[in-house]
Amino acid sequence: MIRSEIVVGKTDHGKLMRLANGLMERNPDLAEELVGELERASVADDAAIPAGTVQMGSTVEYRTGGDPPRRVTLVYPVDADIAQGRISILTPVGTALLGLSVGQTIDFVANDGRQHLMTIVSVEEGSDAAA
Repeated sequence: MIRSEIVVGKTDHGKLMRLANGLMERNPDLAEELVGELERASVADDAAIPAGTVQMGSTVEYRTGGDPPRRVTLVYPVDADIAQGRISILTPVGTALLGLSVGQTIDFVANDGRQHLMTIVSVEEGSDAAA
């Protein structure tokens, strides 16, 4: 598997660990995937996150395989709305996006069980990462 180095801000890291821990009994596979990503992340002060790094609330353009680029905003589950391009951190794509920077690539297993290779094309900082 391709696993690029990732950076997550302290605030997001804390909120996401609480979210994952709350899911352990209801959906252990999903919780473990998120915890795995959080555990391998470098945790940085929120103000020290490098520009172009996907954080909660970021709008991201990514490419998978030969498909055209897709543009989404990474959000907490309560704010998810696929029709508006707002994808939950608790989706395979959402978990894979967290902490990546422009140009980085990661592979992930989608809801359909197939493995995909995703490359980050651009990242716009979110105005507010809403909890």
